[in-house]
Amino acid sequence: MAYWYNVNSGRIEQDGDTESKDHLMGPYATEDEARAALETSRARNEAWDEQDKKWDGEE
Repeated sequence: MAYWYNVNSGRIEQDGDTESKDHLMGPYATEDEARAALETSRARNEAWDEQDKKWDGEE
C-alpha cells in the first residue's frame, strides 16, 4: 500500500482513498515517510540548489 501527503489538507491518504493526485505528494512506502513529505522536499531542494551552484561554478 502506498501513502500520499495531501498539500491542501495536510492529511495522509492511502491508495484507493485519495483526492485528485494534483494535490498529493508521493507515493511513500510508509505513513511516516508521507508525514515528512514537506521536510523531505525541502532538504532535496536545498541539495539540488547546492549541486546547481557547483555546476554553474558559483562555488
